[in-house]
Amino acid sequence: MQKELEQQFFPGSKFQKDYHFEFPEPFTELNFRTKDGYKLNGLLFKSRQTNGLIFYLHGSNGALDVWAKIAPFYTNLDYDIFILDYRGYGKSEGKVSSESELTDDIQTVYDNLRKIYSEHRIIVMGQSIGTGPAAILAANNNPKALVLQAPYYSLSDWISNVAPGTDSSNMNYQFNTFEFLQKIKVPVTIFHGDADNAVYVGSSEKLSRFLKKGDQLFILKGEGHTNFTSNTEYLEKMKTILKY
Repeated sequence: MQKELEQQFFPGSKFQKDYHFEFPEPFTELNFRTKDGYKLNGLLFKSRQTNGLIFYLHGSNGALDVWAKIAPFYTNLDYDIFILDYRGYGKSEGKVSSESELTDDIQTVYDNLRKIYSEHRIIVMGQSIGTGPAAILAANNNPKALVLQAPYYSLSDWISNVAPGTDSSNMNYQFNTFEFLQKIKVPVTIFHGDADNAVYVGSSEKLSRFLKKGDQLFILKGEGHTNFTSNTEYLEKMKTILKY
């Protein structure tokens, strides 16, 4: 049962070996090597006049062929954006098997990005399953800010809401977002749609208890789980966030 639960959160989405990315916007493929020797793949999209970098940790379904379509939204706001495929997604090798492994992978990539961008110019952004790892990364480092889209309070809380009575205590990842949120010193902004049928909006409302002075929670009316870049309110709020 535990393995089945874990596979639902990181099902993977592998490409064929000869897969080539095609996007209207110019991009650069970046590859990184994990501590245990696996290759991780990601795409970097650059704006014309950059004010920094968004390090984007995507949701559980789909790989860069899908997620990279959001890039123009952020490059048009004068931010470069790097989107990482986790193990087992796209061209990234291996398979996600534990919280510590994924956290180490993301830290390795972050350390390499800091060689290109000053840390105070990096905004960490997570969507859905990516919000837990994003919170951990922000808690363990000092980026410019953290933005969470449709975050969960913890994986066990998420599971208990979807399937009450399910035992998730022995999963190899828990991602207790609420714990790491309390350790983050940089500005935090949370967005959640009130029509989200994947991660219930109460997750963000519970997380808001741990927001410090200056942090923000925005509940997007009528918004679902993933289509934030088409939401007018989200667009206006992000313009403000990316200008400071």
